[in-house]
Amino acid sequence: MKKKLIEQPLSYWEAESYMMVIPKNQEEDILKIATEKITTSKEFEVKDLNININGVATLNVLYENEEYKVGFYAGGISVPEYYLSKNYLFKESEIKNILAAQKALTIFMKFNDNAKKSYHLQLKLAHTLIPDLIGVMDESAEKMLPEKWVHMAASSKVLPSAKDLFNVQAISGKNNKVWLHTHGLCRCGLTELEILESDQEHYKQHYNLIMTYAMFLIDKINTEDQEKGTYIGRLINGYPIVVTSLPWPQGIQEYKKLKLGGSEDRVGGHNSKSNIIFLYTSKEDEQNKILHKVSVYDDLWGDNPIFFFSDEETDRMKELAKERFSYVASAFQNKENTIILKIGLPLKEEGKFEHIWFELLEIKGEKFKAKLTQEPYDVPNIHTGYEAWFTKSDITDWIIYTKKYAVSPDNIYLLEDSDQSPKEVS
Repeated sequence: MKKKLIEQPLSYWEAESYMMVIPKNQEEDILKIATEKITTSKEFEVKDLNININGVATLNVLYENEEYKVGFYAGGISVPEYYLSKNYLFKESEIKNILAAQKALTIFMKFNDNAKKSYHLQLKLAHTLIPDLIGVMDESAEKMLPEKWVHMAASSKVLPSAKDLFNVQAISGKNNKVWLHTHGLCRCGLTELEILESDQEHYKQHYNLIMTYAMFLIDKINTEDQEKGTYIGRLINGYPIVVTSLPWPQGIQEYKKLKLGGSEDRVGGHNSKSNIIFLYTSKEDEQNKILHKVSVYDDLWGDNPIFFFSDEETDRMKELAKERFSYVASAFQNKENTIILKIGLPLKEEGKFEHIWFELLEIKGEKFKAKLTQEPYDVPNIHTGYEAWFTKSDITDWIIYTKKYAVSPDNIYLLEDSDQSPKEVS
């Protein structure tokens, strides 16, 4: 008889969001500093601040007409080295200081319905309570955040991206098998996500799939019932990518002789709220709940499958691209850089746009000239090489290619110490 698989209760870092703020000065009384900072901050209204005999502060924070339950305490920290090897780039000096740190301020809070706003508030709290920090360990998402990224994100008027709220890890096993799974979604009131039996050849496409679906869930785009299909992209042959998922105790039954990601790998973790991703390949399959493993499309991904952004994410990207456009103007002065801009081209349907990449050629005041670098999908009579003048309001996104980095509005902190950094962000 098969052993019954049971979903376990959430761990503390899944039920609430935990971040550990590492101060530059490891000798300071960080609990005292944090308490003074939160009570004198003009950005938050603090209610019911209490510090118990164990040194744990609890309070209610009123932020943008919503109340949040927050806590913080001083304690030890030991950052796993692999937290520094993905997601963000760190200088060698930053890595050395972070790994040597032994003390941090832990900030924990329950997310409200708007997860991105809650996450933004937690970053603001981290930056306010310990302004002289060297990094923030996002324990709930199992990743490390650079000091400059935290500063810029906390100071921005634009909410972080849904992709900032979670992390996708890839675990390799025998026979080139890869197990993809997320960390950070449970604190958003969601389930974590997994793809089982990926492999070394296709895990990058599967990674994009799990990233896109997680962002759809956070932005609540047609994902109210995770057993129903969610249309998140398109394959090279035009086939729709329709995603569904099942809780792991059910989903794992679809795999025979599963090794990596099986029940034995879930004894110490990955056994609470986590859903395994499947695909529907037709409307009939969706109606009859016929599931397909993600590998069913492994011969059809090609080099450039299309994954969609929600309208909310597109608007967010556009606002951040505008807010930080001064970096583009500064970087354009260095002729060794190549800069591409994503421009929204209007479609026949009113209010709809195709967002497509152009290369920046010239800047004149508030206008710039750019050349189309790819064929549009839905805009007739415009082809690769087309040149036109645009304004900042036409931009959805941009990338600056320097000798070292590919820099976007989200990771512009990489230019903060360079001669391509403007004096202030407009």
